[in-house]
Amino acid sequence: MRRGAVETILGAVVLIVAIGFMVLAGRAINVQGDSGYELTARFLKVGGLVRGSDVRISGVKVGTVIDRTLDTENFEAVVTFSVRDDIRLPVDSEAGVTGEGLLGGKYLRLFPGDDSETIAPGGEIVQTRDFQALEDTVSEIMFLATEPK
Repeated sequence: MRRGAVETILGAVVLIVAIGFMVLAGRAINVQGDSGYELTARFLKVGGLVRGSDVRISGVKVGTVIDRTLDTENFEAVVTFSVRDDIRLPVDSEAGVTGEGLLGGKYLRLFPGDDSETIAPGGEIVQTRDFQALEDTVSEIMFLATEPK
């Protein structure tokens, strides 16, 4: 009987520690998003872009990916993200999914335009650049190299 009680207590301690790690991980990735306003963008491919991924301009973090869903009508990936309140993007801005290298994570890169009109909070970035996987790039190079002249 004594051994069963020790195992039960030890199991409870392990469970509490596991829950603690999950809470810390949730806070570390900041799934709720940064303070700021929300925008959306539509893509055909988003690669490994996930909730909590960075949103960057010129390599500087300016927001966080809040959610990604599938538009079941036209089968596009809809990415919702936040942008800091002090940054107002022109309406001709572009968004693209970019990788941090071969083994790095993916992030949403914003390319600000030069229009004087800005996107309102809750608006959508219309011009997007889909994620290009390494395999896609290699196959394009192989196709170009083997193309008859």
